[in-house]
Amino acid sequence: MKKRILFLSLLVCLLTITPCALAAQAAVPQGIEMEVEGVTVTKAWIDDIPVYYLMPEGNPKELKLCIYLSGLSGNKESLVRFLPMISSRGYLGVVFDNYTHGERAPLKADGTQLQRQDIRDRTFANMYHYGWPILGQTVLDVSKVIDWFIANMGVSEEVVMAGTSMGGDISISASGIDHRIVRIAPFITTPDWMRPGMHSLSDGTLMDPGKPDSYAQFFYDNFCPIVNLSRYKRGIPMLLVLGEKDIHIPPENAERFKENLSRIAPEAAANIQIYYTPGKAHAVPDDVNFVFDWLLLGTPVP
Repeated sequence: MKKRILFLSLLVCLLTITPCALAAQAAVPQGIEMEVEGVTVTKAWIDDIPVYYLMPEGNPKELKLCIYLSGLSGNKESLVRFLPMISSRGYLGVVFDNYTHGERAPLKADGTQLQRQDIRDRTFANMYHYGWPILGQTVLDVSKVIDWFIANMGVSEEVVMAGTSMGGDISISASGIDHRIVRIAPFITTPDWMRPGMHSLSDGTLMDPGKPDSYAQFFYDNFCPIVNLSRYKRGIPMLLVLGEKDIHIPPENAERFKENLSRIAPEAAANIQIYYTPGKAHAVPDDVNFVFDWLLLGTPVP
């Protein structure tokens, strides 16, 4: 009789497990814990994509995902400093290496990986040929990463994104393709992959963006935001944080994107805010807390 009662009690417990409890079980960290740049993160591999993530503080009822991506030649290690800003606001923060960056960098003739300066030099030598595939392939990676965190960590299907420079470009493109991305805050970014008016970061001269091959052209045609405006008619909220004096990615590129969108979807364009960082060229603001407050907490931009 006691065994029967025990069995029935266990059965009742199993039948009354709530979806929240299941989500909590799904949120058990997957990967290896390690310290990077003074922050304890978890590292996981999503196919060929190395990822660092940091769980949110405060045990929120709903696990939400925020992805942050680096600029050209950057890596996930350089972004770890942003993860505590994300986790302290109740989100699971994720950074990963862009395509051909960091641990994903291709090999040189001597068998060693391309370093940051190598990646920068090669890409700027022909931005359209090398840059467009980096953008496009990483856009696809974003959806793969979101899939993994939903399947393995039980995160919400409402995702937010941010990124610096090229990482910001990727966030705009990804939000036009993956509707699980509901809010983005790119820094010093452009929705126009042609990059008109792009000047060198080193000497300020006007740069030759090069020529794409058919492979690179595919990514431009299918993923470049300014030539795929209809994808943004849903009105995703964007905060585009631009350098007031940026000549590498002039603010005019983002302004034109908003203006063009306003012609076909004025209500959607109204959801795009442009913030100009006073006195800054191609650099993020000294204090980025207001951006994370807007992105993660919905706080108005000052």
